[in-house]
Order: sequence, then C-alpha cells, then structure tokens
Amino acid sequence: MPCASDLPLPQLAEAVAREKSAGKTIVLANGGFDLIHVGHVRYLQQAKALGDVLVVALNSDSSLKGLKGAGRALIDEQGRARIIGALACVDYVTLFAERTVEAVLRAIQPHLHCKGSDYSLDSIPERDVVRGYGGQLAIVGGEKVRSTSLVIRRIKELYG
Repeated sequence: MPCASDLPLPQLAEAVAREKSAGKTIVLANGGFDLIHVGHVRYLQQAKALGDVLVVALNSDSSLKGLKGAGRALIDEQGRARIIGALACVDYVTLFAERTVEAVLRAIQPHLHCKGSDYSLDSIPERDVVRGYGGQLAIVGGEKVRSTSLVIRRIKELYG
C-alpha cells in the first residue's frame, strides 16, 4: 500500500471534494507529531475509525517552533509528513504554517474534526469554525499517557 501524499491545501481540497462526492465521511486530525509515540498512533487510529478518509494536518517546522519553542521541530516537516503518511490509517497529509488548523478546516470542511484527550469539546480552539460549517467535533485517543515533551525529557535524563 502506498504512503499518503503530502498535498498542498488547494490540491487537498480538490481530493477531499472528490471523496465527499463519492459519499465518504472525512475526518481531520492535526498536530506536530515531532517524535511519533504510541499516543499519536492511538489518536490517529481512533480518528480514522470515525470515518472513511483520514486527513492529517501537520504543523510546519515554523509553526511547531512557534508553539513549542526553540529546538523544535526535532524532525523536519518533510520527514514528519513522510512518517505520518506511511501509517495505514492515514489517507492524506498536508502541512500548515499557522498556529491553528482553521484555514485547513475552512478549505476542506471535514465532517469530523478530532482532537486528543488533552482537549475537551469546549476547549478545542477551532470549535466555532467547525460548528459554523456544520461539522462535528470528537475527542479521541484515550487517556493522555505520552507526549513528545515527556519523551524528550526522558531522553535528556538518560543521555543528557
């Protein structure tokens, strides 16, 4: 099975429109995915289980640095896109440079926007955008037991 392609937003919007006209349910998940761990995999698998097509919007290097600080991203955006795109549950990957994924949501208007369990339905930053076009929100991935920051901290403890 080939890897999901990293598509610029205009091409992604066209691909998603074709999927919608074929009657498919579109799900969007997003994040930095700087060091892939079991929590990321669980999040993406559970998001995919809610629909037919999973789109992953990936923070660009500049976006991730703005959110997480100097020293991030640890893996460059093209590498992260390739890793995420190689997961069987992922159908499309796109990069975004903004602090939130609102522009991607407006462009593709997925049926569902999924966030991890570090959010509640009321704390999702993009909730008004999703509700505004008639989409639904979902919290997936189960209890947050891992984070990239914790993995980094553990590596520093062991090898720092």
